[in-house]
Formats: sequence, C-alpha cells, structure tokens
Amino acid sequence: MKQKNRPGGSQNRIREMEKEMRKMKQQLANLRREFPPRKVRDYSFKDSFGNAVKLSQLFGGRSDLILIHNMGVKCAYCTLWADGFSGIVKHLEQRASFVVESADAPSVQRKFAADRGWGFRMVSSQGTSFKKDMGYEGENKSPWPGVSVFTKNKKGEIFRVSDAGFGPGDNFCVLWDLFDLLPQPYKEEGIDYFYSEVR
Repeated sequence: MKQKNRPGGSQNRIREMEKEMRKMKQQLANLRREFPPRKVRDYSFKDSFGNAVKLSQLFGGRSDLILIHNMGVKCAYCTLWADGFSGIVKHLEQRASFVVESADAPSVQRKFAADRGWGFRMVSSQGTSFKKDMGYEGENKSPWPGVSVFTKNKKGEIFRVSDAGFGPGDNFCVLWDLFDLLPQPYKEEGIDYFYSEVR
C-alpha cells in the first residue's frame, strides 16, 4: 500500500539535509587542516596610499592572516563578497588579521573602498607574481577570486595553511542562501554592482 505524505514530512527532510550539510562542512574544514603548511616568501605589496608593505607586516600582532584574493572593481561578484566582509571584519579580527588584495592600483582601491564604505585594509598586488604563485591567476593574467590563510611562526617564517576559491552559491556570501529561500531561483547574470566612476 502506498504511504501517504504526512504533513511536515518535506520540512523534516529539509532539517535532516541541513544537519548533513553542517556535518560535511565540518569534515571539509578538518580535511583542509590535514594538508601540510606551505612556506611562502615575504611578498611586497602597496597599501592604499602607495606605500610598500610586506606580507609579514599584514599580520600585525596576530599569528594568523586571512587574505582575500579580490578581482578588483570590474568584478560585480567580488564587490558583493567584499561588501559582506566589511560588515564582519571586526569579528574576524578578533581571531586573525584580515586584508583584501587586488591587482588594482592603490588609488583605485582607495576610491572604491571609500565609495563602498569598506572598513578593512586593502593592498595592491599589481606588478607582483603573488596571485599567480598562490594559484589565483589564470591565463593572460586574469585574476580569480578566493581566500588564502597564512600563519607566521616565532621565527618570522610564513606558511600558507589553507585556501578556497569563490564562486556563485558558495559559503562566503550570505546572499546566496537567502536567495535560495525565495520562490524563484536567482540568476547569476542578475548580480550587477558596477560603479562607472571607478571603472
């Protein structure tokens, strides 16, 4: 005999899947921690005012650094991610230093950050091999978005301990999950946060 759907049955399945997803996310985090740290050199960047700053200096008084690989002002998605980070930067900095890098010129970064109201630090990797060395630059020097986490030991040696790429629907932007609650699926091409004055 065919069993009838009981009220709330689909809701129960939703809750089960949510629990499964949280469990898998924790497993993924633990798996990332198993990879051996990779030593990196002390790269040099430019801050938003054009001053030279070393990777080691970005740690401040912390032993860990969260560094966002941003594609710059021409990427609507990267603007979206950065908007979200701006709201939680104080929480992030309770655990680690936080900085956003892009290949945009310092003056472009400074103007765009002011327009968006971003309160986090930014550095320019323009003219360096940093993005390529970290695996976030494709052919023809096209940048890719993502995040790298670095740690610095007492000797001052710097290691990259983990990284993750960004993409529509990822876990690094709360917007996707909220959109998924709406009756109609979101369209990726509908995300547009370009600002003509900085392009």
